Amino acid sequence: MTLPSRIYPVVDRALWVDRLGGAGARLIQLRVKDLPAAELVMEVRAARALAARHGVCLVLNDYWQLALNEGIDFVHLGQEDLDTADVAAIRGAGVRLGVSTHSPGELDRALSVGPDYVALGPVWPTKLKQMPWAPQGLDRLGEWKRLVGPVPLVAIGGITLARAGACIAAGADCVSAVSDFIGARDPEGQVRAWLAATADSAPAPHAG
Repeated sequence: MTLPSRIYPVVDRALWVDRLGGAGARLIQLRVKDLPAAELVMEVRAARALAARHGVCLVLNDYWQLALNEGIDFVHLGQEDLDTADVAAIRGAGVRLGVSTHSPGELDRALSVGPDYVALGPVWPTKLKQMPWAPQGLDRLGEWKRLVGPVPLVAIGGITLARAGACIAAGADCVSAVSDFIGARDPEGQVRAWLAATADSAPAPHAG
């Protein structure tokens, strides 16, 4: 079980799929908030077309039914989304699944649905949203990797270019960020820098 890239930008509009995909990102999550339903569908369709153009594996956050309807590669769900999502329908449609985790209990729940990746966060403090969990740190990444074994582990939360390589070395298979990509002065250059930083970082040995 593998992911198509070691870097994983999270973006809020389809235009970023074009820009970051054109720069070499091959795994991008579209996380759209507060759009009317019709506009949301248009945004997802635009992102899907741009992802196909650049060979990007597109991940849709939250909207699993829309992912099924629109033929999206991958859906990402939080723990609260698992309360209502039809995992059997997601699997039946051939859509891959990523799940957020923040605690051992959440990890157990995530692994019970056979995810295609597990995300752990926040690794460092993040300003994007209020988090009820303390920063997890690099040691927790290593612990999580030992627990998930062959399931890809995504690190997210407070990750910057300077920290990306350390996450890979600690055990993450992939590193994700929002503002360090779409808030960068040169987003395309940032993608290339992240690719270089993570390519040079060997994962830590782990059991499982």
